[in-house]
Amino acid sequence: MSNAETEDSTPKGKAGIVSIAIMCSRVLGLVREIVLGGLFGGSRWMDSFMIAFRTPNMLRDLFAEGALSTAFVTTFSKKIKSEGDESAWDLARKMITLVTVFMAGITVIGVLLAPLIVKLMAWGWTDSPEQIQFTVILARIIYCFIGMISLAALVMGMLNSKGYFFVPAIASSFFNLGSIISGVLIGHWIDPCWGRWSLVGFAIGVLVGGLFQLLVQLPSLRKVGFKFRPDFGWKDPAVKKVLSLMVPAIISGSAVQVGVALNTFFASFLDRPGSVSFLQWAFRLMQLPLGVFGVAVATVTLPAISRAAAEGVSDEFRNILSRGVRLVFLLTIPSALGLALLAEPIISVIFQRGRFTAEDAMATAAALQMYAMGLIFYAGIKVVQPAFYAIDKKWIPMYVSFVSIITNAVLNYLWIFVLDKSHEYLALSTAISSLLNFSLLYIMMRIFAGHFHTGKLVSTVFRIMVAGSALSAIALTSKYTILAEWATMAFAPKAIALGATIAVAAAAYFWVARVLRIEEMDEFVAMVKRRTKR
Repeated sequence: MSNAETEDSTPKGKAGIVSIAIMCSRVLGLVREIVLGGLFGGSRWMDSFMIAFRTPNMLRDLFAEGALSTAFVTTFSKKIKSEGDESAWDLARKMITLVTVFMAGITVIGVLLAPLIVKLMAWGWTDSPEQIQFTVILARIIYCFIGMISLAALVMGMLNSKGYFFVPAIASSFFNLGSIISGVLIGHWIDPCWGRWSLVGFAIGVLVGGLFQLLVQLPSLRKVGFKFRPDFGWKDPAVKKVLSLMVPAIISGSAVQVGVALNTFFASFLDRPGSVSFLQWAFRLMQLPLGVFGVAVATVTLPAISRAAAEGVSDEFRNILSRGVRLVFLLTIPSALGLALLAEPIISVIFQRGRFTAEDAMATAAALQMYAMGLIFYAGIKVVQPAFYAIDKKWIPMYVSFVSIITNAVLNYLWIFVLDKSHEYLALSTAISSLLNFSLLYIMMRIFAGHFHTGKLVSTVFRIMVAGSALSAIALTSKYTILAEWATMAFAPKAIALGATIAVAAAAYFWVARVLRIEEMDEFVAMVKRRTKR
């Protein structure tokens, strides 16, 4: 086991390790989007790549890194506690064999049905057959990475359950590195002028990245004692348990991802080229704090919750879950406020170069402001939703997701076809449906888990909002003073002024939070100190 993992075995320390690793991954993911934006801008060919990547990526989020990971970790962790490592390894061998065979079939189906899938995803492009055909070519290439990423998710679940968090979390950084480097090299080889066909290089880069994400985890898997051999014993009760958890998990985890897919579908009806890309770039930036804080807390909370739930809903279960929700709120509320208030300068500094214009920056910033409204609740869902599987209430999140998806679809229809709104309102639909999703999940968890420390949560959120007001005041003051002449400023002064604003606003937030004695603030500070001492 790595030093980072042996030195600090507490959940808070593990969350710090995962946060650092996921931060690297999300930053590199953002770098990939910056490269794509600079090379292709808000063009219709960039929209083609986004739609080609949308369906395979949605399957990755829902199946591989969503339902499969959640269902497997829940069952695998309980099996380690009740029957020991060898029994858990047997389950892992069966699941790896099953996933390999099943995802190979899914890949073939995806490649064969790519023309139909693309037409469904981009229904508004019926008068652009050339763009549809090009999107199909990209989609057929990208579909082939589903199998690799699914196996990588299984390996990640196994390592997390054994207390290894850093390597699985950093593995997605290798996905981004592989996709960036190979994408640029192959794309330039195909077309040095960076025309549309160079996007084929980035599609191939997705495959290279998926392979890297799997391979980098294998040494750690061998270190914990796992040895693979094919095992087709799929009638094992534990395998059936994983599959039975996956069905509702796929549906319950689909709310935001299906919402994003719906946004893509409705954006294809808009006249402005780049609408699909603007939404994707904004969503990618929102995922940075989501991954660093929401996913990190959820990743280390799930195995602990699953073990605590082995003996039913206990005080330990309630404490772990409620503390996770409060910690996520502490970290994502200031992130949401900062993204909403400083969206345009943030997008401009990060993306505006090459073919990514000032108009593209404004359009992407408008979507980011809307997505930011749902960041807090999206992160909360990541923590609360898996807890239902740990207590065998697997159908509840599924029903809640149905409500959320329907709400998203209805709102999108109203914005585009009734009220004639632009792409940013599609992002607002996702934010509203996330709020509804989290609220319903929280209410249902209170019903099934009994008391859920709601009073403490309300008190914590109130104090967080007071601290957030300090952050907001500094952000707004800066926006109308040192950032007031943004359009005429050079890049270096822009970056310095924005960086100083964010640093001062964040410092004010955390200082006020400490003064208000927010308990989770002390946990966060202790976690940071442990990381910086190494």
